Amino acid sequence: MERITRILAVLSVTASFVRATNSSNPIVNLGYASYIGNYNSTSDTNEWLGIRYAQAPIGELRFREPQDIELKNDYSSSQPINATTTPATCVQGKPAWLGEQSGSESPTSSDEDCLVLNVLAPANANASSNLAVMVQIHGGGYTIGSAESSPGNALVHQSNGTLVYVSIQYRLGAYGFLAGAEVTENGARNVGLLDQRAALMWVQRHIRNFGGDPSKVTIIGGSAGGGSVMNQMILYGGVYNPPFRAAMAEYPWWQPFRNESMLEKQYRGLLNAASCSDIDCLRRLPADKLEKATTSTYKTAYAEGHYSYGDFYYGPSVDGEVIRQLPSQEFKQGHFTRVPLLLNHDAYEGYMFTNQSLSSVEEEKSGVRELFPNSRDSFVSRLFELYPASDFNSTVFQRSKWYGDFIINCPTYYMATAVSDYGNPVYKFVFAAGNELHGAVGPFVESLNLKGDASNTTLSSILRDYYVSFAVALDPNAKSYSSISRPYWPTYMNDKNGPFSILDVTYTTIGAERDIDASPRCDFFHAQSYVVRN
Repeated sequence: MERITRILAVLSVTASFVRATNSSNPIVNLGYASYIGNYNSTSDTNEWLGIRYAQAPIGELRFREPQDIELKNDYSSSQPINATTTPATCVQGKPAWLGEQSGSESPTSSDEDCLVLNVLAPANANASSNLAVMVQIHGGGYTIGSAESSPGNALVHQSNGTLVYVSIQYRLGAYGFLAGAEVTENGARNVGLLDQRAALMWVQRHIRNFGGDPSKVTIIGGSAGGGSVMNQMILYGGVYNPPFRAAMAEYPWWQPFRNESMLEKQYRGLLNAASCSDIDCLRRLPADKLEKATTSTYKTAYAEGHYSYGDFYYGPSVDGEVIRQLPSQEFKQGHFTRVPLLLNHDAYEGYMFTNQSLSSVEEEKSGVRELFPNSRDSFVSRLFELYPASDFNSTVFQRSKWYGDFIINCPTYYMATAVSDYGNPVYKFVFAAGNELHGAVGPFVESLNLKGDASNTTLSSILRDYYVSFAVALDPNAKSYSSISRPYWPTYMNDKNGPFSILDVTYTTIGAERDIDASPRCDFFHAQSYVVRN
Protein backbone atom coordinates (compact mmCIF):
# COMPACT_ATOMS: atom_id res chain seq x y z
CA MET A 1 0.00 0.00 0.00
CA GLU A 2 2.86 2.40 0.81
CA ARG A 3 4.35 1.75 -2.62
CA ILE A 4 1.05 2.56 -4.36
CA THR A 5 0.63 5.72 -2.28
CA ARG A 6 4.09 6.93 -3.28
CA ILE A 7 3.35 6.37 -6.98
CA LEU A 8 0.06 8.24 -6.76
CA ALA A 9 1.80 11.12 -5.02
CA VAL A 10 4.29 11.36 -7.86
CA LEU A 11 1.52 11.21 -10.47
CA SER A 12 -0.51 13.93 -8.81
CA VAL A 13 1.65 16.44 -10.67
CA THR A 14 -0.21 17.71 -13.74
CA ALA A 15 0.59 15.56 -16.78
CA SER A 16 -0.05 16.71 -20.30
CA PHE A 17 1.04 16.38 -23.90
CA VAL A 18 2.45 19.44 -25.65
CA ARG A 19 3.37 19.70 -29.33
CA ALA A 20 6.46 21.87 -29.75
CA THR A 21 6.07 24.96 -31.90
CA ASN A 22 8.61 23.75 -34.48
CA SER A 23 6.48 20.60 -35.13
CA SER A 24 9.54 18.37 -34.85
CA ASN A 25 10.05 17.79 -31.15
CA PRO A 26 6.86 16.88 -29.26
CA ILE A 27 7.16 16.97 -25.48
CA VAL A 28 5.12 14.85 -23.08
CA ASN A 29 4.93 15.60 -19.35
CA LEU A 30 4.26 12.47 -17.29
CA GLY A 31 4.33 14.15 -13.92
CA TYR A 32 7.47 12.45 -12.65
CA ALA A 33 9.43 13.33 -15.81
CA SER A 34 9.08 14.93 -19.24
CA TYR A 35 10.25 13.40 -22.52
CA ILE A 36 11.06 15.03 -25.83
CA GLY A 37 10.46 12.99 -28.98
CA ASN A 38 10.43 13.17 -32.78
CA TYR A 39 7.82 14.00 -35.38
CA ASN A 40 7.73 11.53 -38.31
CA SER A 41 6.34 13.34 -41.35
CA THR A 42 6.07 10.16 -43.42
CA SER A 43 3.57 8.50 -41.09
CA ASP A 44 2.40 11.75 -39.44
CA THR A 45 3.19 10.37 -36.01
CA ASN A 46 4.88 11.60 -32.88
CA GLU A 47 7.44 9.13 -31.56
CA TRP A 48 9.14 8.76 -28.19
CA LEU A 49 11.91 6.16 -28.02
CA GLY A 50 13.39 4.53 -24.95
CA ILE A 51 11.07 5.75 -22.20
CA ARG A 52 11.87 3.91 -18.97
CA TYR A 53 8.97 2.05 -17.40
CA ALA A 54 10.99 0.39 -14.63
CA GLN A 55 14.25 0.92 -12.79
CA ALA A 56 17.46 -0.57 -14.16
CA PRO A 57 17.51 -4.28 -13.16
CA ILE A 58 21.17 -4.28 -12.20
CA GLY A 59 23.15 -5.10 -9.05
CA GLU A 60 20.76 -6.06 -6.27
CA LEU A 61 17.81 -5.83 -8.70
CA ARG A 62 19.19 -8.58 -10.95
CA PHE A 63 16.87 -11.61 -11.03
CA ARG A 64 14.23 -9.72 -9.05
CA GLU A 65 10.81 -8.30 -9.87
CA PRO A 66 10.90 -4.99 -11.79
CA GLN A 67 10.59 -1.84 -9.71
CA ASP A 68 8.29 0.98 -10.83
CA ILE A 69 10.13 3.89 -12.39
CA GLU A 70 8.07 6.52 -10.55
CA LEU A 71 9.76 5.50 -7.29
CA LYS A 72 13.09 6.71 -8.66
CA ASN A 73 13.50 10.32 -7.50
CA ASP A 74 16.42 11.67 -9.54
CA TYR A 75 14.48 13.14 -12.48
CA SER A 76 14.56 16.83 -13.26
CA SER A 77 11.19 18.56 -13.17
CA SER A 78 12.30 21.17 -15.68
CA GLN A 79 14.61 19.46 -18.19
CA PRO A 80 12.94 17.07 -20.69
CA ILE A 81 14.67 13.72 -21.18
CA ASN A 82 15.80 12.93 -24.71
CA ALA A 83 13.64 10.22 -26.28
CA THR A 84 14.68 10.68 -29.90
CA THR A 85 17.21 7.86 -30.41
CA THR A 86 16.88 4.10 -30.62
CA PRO A 87 17.48 2.57 -27.17
CA ALA A 88 19.91 -0.22 -26.44
CA THR A 89 18.39 -3.69 -26.56
CA CYS A 90 18.28 -5.98 -23.58
CA VAL A 91 21.28 -8.33 -23.45
CA GLN A 92 20.80 -10.84 -26.25
CA GLY A 93 21.32 -14.59 -26.20
CA LYS A 94 21.69 -16.98 -29.09
CA PRO A 95 21.14 -20.74 -29.00
CA ALA A 96 24.04 -22.71 -30.46
CA TRP A 97 22.08 -24.05 -33.43
CA LEU A 98 21.06 -20.50 -34.45
CA GLY A 99 24.72 -19.59 -34.72
CA GLU A 100 24.96 -22.17 -37.50
CA GLN A 101 22.56 -20.16 -39.67
CA SER A 102 23.71 -17.28 -41.83
CA GLY A 103 22.32 -13.84 -41.09
CA SER A 104 21.67 -14.70 -37.44
CA GLU A 105 23.95 -12.12 -35.86
CA SER A 106 22.64 -10.48 -32.69
CA PRO A 107 22.39 -6.70 -32.26
CA THR A 108 25.62 -5.23 -30.91
CA SER A 109 24.18 -2.40 -28.79
CA SER A 110 22.82 -4.13 -25.71
CA ASP A 111 22.64 -3.32 -22.02
CA GLU A 112 21.12 -4.65 -18.81
CA ASP A 113 19.57 -1.21 -18.30
CA CYS A 114 16.96 -1.87 -20.97
CA LEU A 115 13.48 -1.79 -19.43
CA VAL A 116 12.16 0.81 -21.83
CA LEU A 117 9.34 1.25 -24.31
CA ASN A 118 8.60 3.25 -27.44
CA VAL A 119 5.37 5.18 -28.04
CA LEU A 120 3.95 6.15 -31.45
CA ALA A 121 0.90 8.39 -31.52
CA PRO A 122 -1.03 10.28 -34.21
CA ALA A 123 0.44 13.76 -34.48
CA ASN A 124 -2.84 15.43 -33.53
CA ALA A 125 -3.53 13.24 -30.47
CA ASN A 126 -3.83 14.82 -27.04
CA ALA A 127 -4.71 13.83 -23.49
CA SER A 128 -8.45 13.86 -24.21
CA SER A 129 -8.36 11.81 -27.43
CA ASN A 130 -9.19 8.46 -25.74
CA LEU A 131 -7.69 6.41 -28.57
CA ALA A 132 -7.35 2.64 -28.70
CA VAL A 133 -3.89 1.38 -27.74
CA MET A 134 -1.89 -1.52 -29.16
CA VAL A 135 1.02 -2.80 -27.02
CA GLN A 136 3.56 -4.88 -28.91
CA ILE A 137 5.56 -7.57 -27.06
CA HIS A 138 8.44 -8.57 -29.33
CA GLY A 139 9.42 -12.11 -30.21
CA GLY A 140 12.78 -13.82 -30.51
CA GLY A 141 12.56 -17.06 -28.55
CA TYR A 142 12.75 -15.15 -25.25
CA THR A 143 16.47 -14.64 -25.95
CA ILE A 144 16.72 -12.04 -28.75
CA GLY A 145 14.74 -9.06 -30.08
CA SER A 146 13.85 -5.51 -29.06
CA ALA A 147 11.22 -2.79 -29.16
CA GLU A 148 12.35 -2.11 -32.74
CA SER A 149 11.57 -5.64 -33.92
CA SER A 150 7.97 -4.92 -34.97
CA PRO A 151 7.53 -1.32 -36.20
CA GLY A 152 4.08 0.21 -35.72
CA ASN A 153 4.23 3.23 -38.03
CA ALA A 154 2.19 1.60 -40.77
CA LEU A 155 -0.58 0.54 -38.39
CA VAL A 156 -0.82 3.97 -36.74
CA HIS A 157 -0.77 5.67 -40.13
CA GLN A 158 -3.53 3.47 -41.54
CA SER A 159 -5.68 3.95 -38.42
CA ASN A 160 -6.41 7.53 -39.51
CA GLY A 161 -5.69 8.94 -36.09
CA THR A 162 -7.49 6.27 -34.03
CA LEU A 163 -4.59 4.21 -32.62
CA VAL A 164 -1.61 4.64 -30.28
CA TYR A 165 1.15 2.02 -30.58
CA VAL A 166 3.52 1.01 -27.79
CA SER A 167 6.43 -1.45 -28.17
CA ILE A 168 8.19 -2.76 -25.09
CA GLN A 169 11.41 -4.49 -24.08
CA TYR A 170 11.87 -7.07 -21.35
CA ARG A 171 14.74 -9.07 -19.88
CA LEU A 172 15.81 -11.99 -22.05
CA GLY A 173 17.55 -15.33 -21.65
CA ALA A 174 19.04 -16.00 -18.23
CA TYR A 175 18.46 -12.36 -17.25
CA GLY A 176 14.69 -12.76 -17.62
CA PHE A 177 14.05 -16.46 -17.12
CA LEU A 178 16.59 -17.88 -14.69
CA ALA A 179 15.01 -20.42 -12.36
CA GLY A 180 16.07 -22.95 -9.75
CA ALA A 181 15.58 -23.25 -6.00
CA GLU A 182 17.94 -20.43 -5.03
CA VAL A 183 16.35 -18.02 -7.50
CA THR A 184 12.96 -18.82 -6.00
CA GLU A 185 14.23 -18.23 -2.46
CA ASN A 186 16.36 -15.15 -3.14
CA GLY A 187 14.83 -13.48 -6.16
CA ALA A 188 11.99 -14.16 -8.56
CA ARG A 189 11.30 -16.44 -11.51
CA ASN A 190 9.78 -15.42 -14.83
CA VAL A 191 10.93 -11.83 -14.33
CA GLY A 192 10.81 -11.32 -18.11
CA LEU A 193 7.06 -11.87 -17.95
CA LEU A 194 6.85 -9.61 -14.90
CA ASP A 195 8.69 -6.93 -16.90
CA GLN A 196 5.99 -7.21 -19.56
CA ARG A 197 3.27 -6.84 -16.93
CA ALA A 198 5.09 -3.85 -15.39
CA ALA A 199 5.17 -2.19 -18.83
CA LEU A 200 1.43 -2.80 -19.22
CA MET A 201 0.81 -1.23 -15.82
CA TRP A 202 2.93 1.79 -16.84
CA VAL A 203 0.66 2.08 -19.91
CA GLN A 204 -2.36 2.08 -17.60
CA ARG A 205 -0.92 4.97 -15.62
CA HIS A 206 0.45 7.12 -18.43
CA ILE A 207 -0.95 6.38 -21.88
CA ARG A 208 -3.61 9.12 -21.60
CA ASN A 209 -0.83 11.66 -21.90
CA PHE A 210 -0.11 10.37 -25.40
CA GLY A 211 -3.79 10.34 -26.42
CA GLY A 212 -4.49 6.74 -25.48
CA ASP A 213 -7.30 5.29 -23.39
CA PRO A 214 -6.06 2.81 -20.74
CA SER A 215 -9.38 0.96 -20.92
CA LYS A 216 -8.83 0.21 -24.64
CA VAL A 217 -5.51 -1.66 -24.59
CA THR A 218 -4.88 -4.64 -26.89
CA ILE A 219 -1.72 -6.69 -26.41
CA ILE A 220 -0.07 -8.11 -29.53
CA GLY A 221 3.02 -10.16 -30.21
CA GLY A 222 4.47 -12.63 -32.69
CA SER A 223 6.47 -15.81 -32.08
CA ALA A 224 7.74 -15.60 -28.48
CA GLY A 225 5.79 -12.33 -28.42
CA GLY A 226 2.69 -14.39 -29.23
CA GLY A 227 3.74 -16.83 -26.52
CA SER A 228 4.10 -13.86 -24.20
CA VAL A 229 0.55 -12.77 -25.04
CA MET A 230 -0.53 -16.27 -24.05
CA ASN A 231 1.48 -16.07 -20.82
CA GLN A 232 -0.03 -12.69 -19.98
CA MET A 233 -3.45 -14.30 -20.36
CA ILE A 234 -2.59 -17.05 -17.83
CA LEU A 235 -0.49 -14.87 -15.48
CA TYR A 236 -1.49 -15.53 -11.86
CA GLY A 237 -4.00 -18.09 -13.11
CA GLY A 238 -5.84 -15.48 -15.18
CA VAL A 239 -7.01 -12.27 -13.53
CA TYR A 240 -10.43 -10.65 -13.81
CA ASN A 241 -9.16 -7.09 -14.20
CA PRO A 242 -6.21 -7.35 -16.60
CA PRO A 243 -4.36 -4.28 -17.95
CA PHE A 244 -5.71 -5.09 -21.43
CA ARG A 245 -9.13 -5.72 -22.96
CA ALA A 246 -8.13 -7.85 -25.97
CA ALA A 247 -5.26 -10.01 -27.20
CA MET A 248 -3.61 -10.71 -30.55
CA ALA A 249 -1.31 -13.76 -30.57
CA GLU A 250 0.57 -13.98 -33.85
CA TYR A 251 2.15 -17.38 -34.57
CA PRO A 252 2.41 -17.94 -30.79
CA TRP A 253 5.58 -19.79 -29.84
CA TRP A 254 4.91 -22.16 -26.93
CA GLN A 255 8.46 -22.63 -25.71
CA PRO A 256 8.92 -26.06 -24.07
CA PHE A 257 8.60 -25.74 -20.29
CA ARG A 258 11.33 -27.54 -18.36
CA ASN A 259 10.94 -29.46 -15.14
CA GLU A 260 12.61 -28.47 -11.89
CA SER A 261 15.55 -30.80 -12.42
CA MET A 262 16.44 -29.25 -15.76
CA LEU A 263 15.88 -25.73 -14.43
CA GLU A 264 18.31 -26.47 -11.64
CA LYS A 265 20.85 -27.68 -14.21
CA GLN A 266 20.40 -24.40 -16.09
CA TYR A 267 21.07 -22.44 -12.94
CA ARG A 268 24.09 -24.52 -11.95
CA GLY A 269 25.42 -24.22 -15.48
CA LEU A 270 25.36 -20.42 -15.21
CA LEU A 271 27.02 -20.49 -11.79
CA ASN A 272 29.78 -22.70 -13.19
CA ALA A 273 30.27 -20.50 -16.26
CA ALA A 274 30.49 -17.41 -14.04
CA SER A 275 32.78 -19.08 -11.47
CA CYS A 276 30.17 -18.29 -8.81
CA SER A 277 28.81 -20.31 -5.93
CA ASP A 278 25.50 -18.52 -5.35
CA ILE A 279 23.09 -15.91 -6.66
CA ASP A 280 24.65 -13.12 -4.62
CA CYS A 281 27.86 -13.65 -6.55
CA LEU A 282 25.91 -13.41 -9.83
CA ARG A 283 24.49 -10.08 -8.69
CA ARG A 284 27.95 -8.71 -7.91
CA LEU A 285 29.42 -9.87 -11.21
CA PRO A 286 30.47 -7.08 -13.63
CA ALA A 287 28.12 -6.77 -16.57
CA ASP A 288 30.63 -7.96 -19.18
CA LYS A 289 31.51 -11.08 -17.21
CA LEU A 290 27.87 -12.00 -16.66
CA GLU A 291 27.15 -11.57 -20.36
CA LYS A 292 30.13 -13.75 -21.25
CA ALA A 293 28.98 -16.42 -18.80
CA THR A 294 25.41 -16.48 -20.08
CA THR A 295 26.63 -16.69 -23.67
CA SER A 296 28.73 -19.73 -22.85
CA THR A 297 25.78 -21.57 -21.30
CA TYR A 298 24.03 -21.80 -24.67
CA LYS A 299 27.00 -23.60 -26.20
CA THR A 300 27.72 -25.89 -23.25
CA ALA A 301 24.10 -26.93 -22.74
CA TYR A 302 23.65 -27.68 -26.45
CA ALA A 303 26.79 -29.79 -26.53
CA GLU A 304 25.52 -31.72 -23.50
CA GLY A 305 22.14 -32.37 -25.10
CA HIS A 306 20.12 -30.22 -22.67
CA TYR A 307 18.19 -28.68 -25.55
CA SER A 308 17.73 -29.50 -29.20
CA TYR A 309 17.66 -27.83 -32.60
CA GLY A 310 14.87 -25.26 -32.77
CA ASP A 311 14.71 -24.73 -29.00
CA PHE A 312 15.99 -21.48 -27.44
CA TYR A 313 16.93 -23.02 -24.04
CA TYR A 314 15.81 -20.25 -21.66
CA GLY A 315 12.15 -19.36 -21.30
CA PRO A 316 9.13 -19.23 -18.98
CA SER A 317 8.62 -21.97 -16.40
CA VAL A 318 5.94 -23.15 -13.99
CA ASP A 319 6.65 -21.50 -10.64
CA GLY A 320 3.29 -22.02 -8.95
CA GLU A 321 2.54 -18.30 -8.68
CA VAL A 322 3.26 -16.23 -11.78
CA ILE A 323 2.78 -19.27 -14.04
CA ARG A 324 0.80 -21.75 -12.00
CA GLN A 325 0.49 -24.69 -14.41
CA LEU A 326 1.51 -25.62 -17.92
CA PRO A 327 -0.27 -23.38 -20.45
CA SER A 328 -2.19 -26.30 -21.95
CA GLN A 329 -3.59 -27.15 -18.52
CA GLU A 330 -4.47 -23.55 -17.72
CA PHE A 331 -6.46 -23.21 -20.92
CA LYS A 332 -8.15 -26.58 -20.45
CA GLN A 333 -9.27 -25.57 -16.97
CA GLY A 334 -10.34 -22.03 -17.83
CA HIS A 335 -7.55 -20.41 -15.83
CA PHE A 336 -6.94 -17.50 -18.18
CA THR A 337 -8.03 -13.91 -18.62
CA ARG A 338 -11.12 -13.96 -20.79
CA VAL A 339 -10.87 -11.35 -23.51
CA PRO A 340 -11.53 -11.28 -27.28
CA LEU A 341 -8.70 -12.99 -29.16
CA LEU A 342 -7.22 -12.69 -32.65
CA LEU A 343 -4.54 -15.17 -33.63
CA ASN A 344 -2.79 -16.65 -36.64
CA HIS A 345 0.05 -18.77 -37.89
CA ASP A 346 1.99 -19.06 -41.12
CA ALA A 347 1.79 -22.01 -43.50
CA TYR A 348 5.20 -23.57 -42.78
CA GLU A 349 6.05 -22.71 -39.20
CA GLY A 350 8.53 -25.49 -38.44
CA TYR A 351 10.87 -25.18 -41.41
CA MET A 352 13.18 -22.47 -40.01
CA PHE A 353 13.61 -24.48 -36.80
CA THR A 354 14.57 -27.75 -38.48
CA ASN A 355 18.14 -28.78 -39.24
CA GLN A 356 18.38 -28.75 -43.03
CA SER A 357 21.06 -31.46 -42.95
CA LEU A 358 18.66 -33.95 -41.36
CA SER A 359 18.76 -37.02 -43.59
CA SER A 360 17.39 -40.08 -41.80
CA VAL A 361 14.47 -41.17 -39.65
CA GLU A 362 16.89 -42.34 -36.98
CA GLU A 363 18.39 -38.85 -36.74
CA GLU A 364 14.87 -37.46 -36.53
CA LYS A 365 13.90 -39.89 -33.75
CA SER A 366 17.02 -38.96 -31.83
CA GLY A 367 15.93 -35.34 -32.04
CA VAL A 368 12.48 -36.27 -30.77
CA ARG A 369 14.00 -37.82 -27.67
CA GLU A 370 16.18 -34.74 -27.10
CA LEU A 371 13.15 -32.47 -27.32
CA PHE A 372 10.98 -34.81 -25.22
CA PRO A 373 13.45 -36.59 -22.90
CA ASN A 374 10.66 -37.97 -20.71
CA SER A 375 8.75 -39.48 -23.62
CA ARG A 376 8.05 -43.20 -23.86
CA ASP A 377 8.38 -45.43 -26.89
CA SER A 378 4.62 -45.29 -27.35
CA PHE A 379 4.80 -41.49 -27.73
CA VAL A 380 7.44 -41.71 -30.45
CA SER A 381 5.58 -44.49 -32.21
CA ARG A 382 2.30 -42.60 -32.23
CA LEU A 383 4.01 -39.41 -33.40
CA PHE A 384 5.31 -41.14 -36.52
CA GLU A 385 1.96 -42.83 -37.12
CA LEU A 386 0.36 -39.40 -37.23
CA TYR A 387 3.15 -37.96 -39.39
CA PRO A 388 4.09 -40.87 -41.70
CA ALA A 389 7.09 -40.45 -43.98
CA SER A 390 4.85 -41.20 -46.96
CA ASP A 391 3.11 -37.83 -46.44
CA PHE A 392 6.32 -35.86 -46.97
CA ASN A 393 8.99 -35.37 -49.59
CA SER A 394 11.85 -35.64 -47.13
CA THR A 395 12.79 -36.12 -43.50
CA VAL A 396 13.30 -32.37 -43.25
CA PHE A 397 9.69 -31.66 -44.26
CA GLN A 398 8.39 -34.41 -41.99
CA ARG A 399 10.19 -32.94 -38.99
CA SER A 400 9.23 -29.41 -40.03
CA LYS A 401 5.55 -30.32 -40.02
CA TRP A 402 5.29 -31.99 -36.62
CA TYR A 403 7.60 -29.45 -34.99
CA GLY A 404 5.60 -26.54 -36.38
CA ASP A 405 2.39 -28.19 -35.19
CA PHE A 406 3.78 -28.88 -31.74
CA ILE A 407 5.22 -25.46 -31.01
CA ILE A 408 2.91 -23.02 -32.88
CA ASN A 409 0.06 -24.39 -35.00
CA CYS A 410 -1.62 -26.57 -32.40
CA PRO A 411 -1.34 -23.92 -29.66
CA THR A 412 -3.49 -21.62 -31.83
CA TYR A 413 -6.12 -24.38 -31.84
CA TYR A 414 -5.91 -24.82 -28.06
CA MET A 415 -6.23 -21.10 -27.41
CA ALA A 416 -9.01 -20.56 -29.94
CA THR A 417 -11.20 -23.40 -28.64
CA ALA A 418 -10.67 -22.52 -24.97
CA VAL A 419 -11.40 -18.81 -25.35
CA SER A 420 -14.45 -19.57 -27.52
CA ASP A 421 -15.73 -22.18 -25.07
CA TYR A 422 -15.72 -19.56 -22.32
CA GLY A 423 -17.80 -17.14 -24.34
CA ASN A 424 -15.37 -14.69 -25.93
CA PRO A 425 -15.09 -14.01 -29.68
CA VAL A 426 -12.09 -15.49 -31.46
CA TYR A 427 -10.78 -14.71 -34.94
CA LYS A 428 -8.09 -16.91 -36.48
CA PHE A 429 -6.35 -16.93 -39.85
CA VAL A 430 -3.66 -19.01 -41.55
CA PHE A 431 -1.25 -17.02 -43.72
CA ALA A 432 -0.04 -18.67 -46.94
CA ALA A 433 1.53 -15.68 -48.69
CA GLY A 434 4.98 -14.16 -48.78
CA ASN A 435 7.55 -16.89 -48.16
CA GLU A 436 4.94 -18.67 -45.98
CA LEU A 437 7.59 -19.34 -43.31
CA HIS A 438 7.61 -18.31 -39.66
CA GLY A 439 6.97 -14.57 -39.45
CA ALA A 440 5.90 -14.22 -43.09
CA VAL A 441 2.90 -12.07 -42.18
CA GLY A 442 5.12 -9.44 -40.51
CA PRO A 443 6.30 -7.51 -43.61
CA PHE A 444 2.71 -7.19 -44.81
CA VAL A 445 1.54 -5.56 -41.58
CA GLU A 446 4.61 -3.70 -40.33
CA SER A 447 6.39 -2.44 -43.46
CA LEU A 448 8.31 0.76 -42.79
CA ASN A 449 7.40 2.12 -46.23
CA LEU A 450 3.74 2.11 -45.08
CA LYS A 451 2.66 0.15 -48.16
CA GLY A 452 3.45 -3.33 -46.92
CA ASP A 453 4.96 -6.10 -48.99
CA ALA A 454 5.94 -4.58 -52.33
CA SER A 455 4.43 -7.46 -54.31
CA ASN A 456 0.97 -7.09 -52.77
CA THR A 457 0.06 -3.74 -51.25
CA THR A 458 -3.64 -4.68 -51.43
CA LEU A 459 -3.17 -7.63 -49.06
CA SER A 460 -1.10 -5.45 -46.73
CA SER A 461 -3.87 -2.86 -46.55
CA ILE A 462 -6.52 -5.52 -45.89
CA LEU A 463 -4.53 -7.10 -43.07
CA ARG A 464 -3.84 -3.77 -41.40
CA ASP A 465 -7.53 -2.90 -41.62
CA TYR A 466 -8.39 -6.16 -39.86
CA TYR A 467 -5.78 -5.49 -37.14
CA VAL A 468 -6.73 -1.88 -36.46
CA SER A 469 -10.45 -2.66 -36.50
CA PHE A 470 -9.94 -5.40 -33.91
CA ALA A 471 -7.92 -3.08 -31.67
CA VAL A 472 -10.42 -0.24 -32.00
CA ALA A 473 -13.74 -2.14 -32.04
CA LEU A 474 -12.87 -5.70 -30.89
CA ASP A 475 -14.08 -6.96 -34.27
CA PRO A 476 -11.88 -7.10 -37.42
CA ASN A 477 -14.96 -6.52 -39.58
CA ALA A 478 -16.33 -3.43 -37.81
CA LYS A 479 -14.18 -0.58 -39.14
CA SER A 480 -12.61 0.33 -42.48
CA TYR A 481 -9.59 2.57 -42.85
CA SER A 482 -8.93 2.26 -46.58
CA SER A 483 -10.94 2.17 -49.79
CA ILE A 484 -10.18 -1.52 -50.30
CA SER A 485 -13.04 -3.86 -49.38
CA ARG A 486 -12.20 -7.03 -47.49
CA PRO A 487 -13.95 -10.38 -46.96
CA TYR A 488 -16.02 -10.97 -43.84
CA TRP A 489 -14.04 -12.74 -41.12
CA PRO A 490 -16.23 -15.22 -39.20
CA THR A 491 -15.80 -15.91 -35.51
CA TYR A 492 -14.12 -19.20 -34.71
CA MET A 493 -17.01 -21.18 -33.22
CA ASN A 494 -20.22 -19.43 -34.23
CA ASP A 495 -20.10 -19.08 -37.99
CA LYS A 496 -23.07 -20.20 -40.11
CA ASN A 497 -20.71 -22.69 -41.79
CA GLY A 498 -20.09 -24.43 -38.47
CA PRO A 499 -17.40 -24.43 -35.75
CA PHE A 500 -13.65 -24.01 -36.25
CA SER A 501 -14.04 -21.34 -38.94
CA ILE A 502 -10.88 -19.45 -39.92
CA LEU A 503 -9.69 -17.23 -42.74
CA ASP A 504 -7.36 -18.86 -45.24
CA VAL A 505 -5.20 -16.04 -46.58
CA THR A 506 -3.15 -16.37 -49.79
CA TYR A 507 -1.81 -13.90 -52.35
CA THR A 508 -4.91 -14.31 -54.51
CA THR A 509 -7.75 -15.37 -52.19
CA ILE A 510 -9.10 -14.75 -48.70
CA GLY A 511 -11.93 -16.99 -47.62
CA ALA A 512 -13.47 -18.90 -44.75
CA GLU A 513 -12.29 -22.46 -44.23
CA ARG A 514 -12.40 -25.07 -41.49
CA ASP A 515 -9.42 -24.92 -39.14
CA ILE A 516 -6.85 -27.45 -40.36
CA ASP A 517 -5.43 -27.58 -36.82
CA ALA A 518 -8.65 -29.06 -35.43
CA SER A 519 -7.15 -32.48 -36.04
CA PRO A 520 -6.05 -35.75 -34.41
CA ARG A 521 -2.46 -34.50 -34.65
CA CYS A 522 -3.13 -31.53 -32.40
CA ASP A 523 -5.35 -33.61 -30.12
CA PHE A 524 -2.38 -35.95 -29.68
CA PHE A 525 -0.04 -33.18 -28.55
CA HIS A 526 -2.72 -31.74 -26.30
CA ALA A 527 -3.32 -35.07 -24.57
CA GLN A 528 0.43 -35.52 -24.07
CA SER A 529 0.95 -32.06 -22.56
CA TYR A 530 2.99 -33.50 -19.70
CA VAL A 531 5.65 -34.42 -22.25
CA VAL A 532 6.19 -30.73 -23.10
CA ARG A 533 7.58 -30.13 -19.64
CA ASN A 534 10.91 -31.76 -20.39
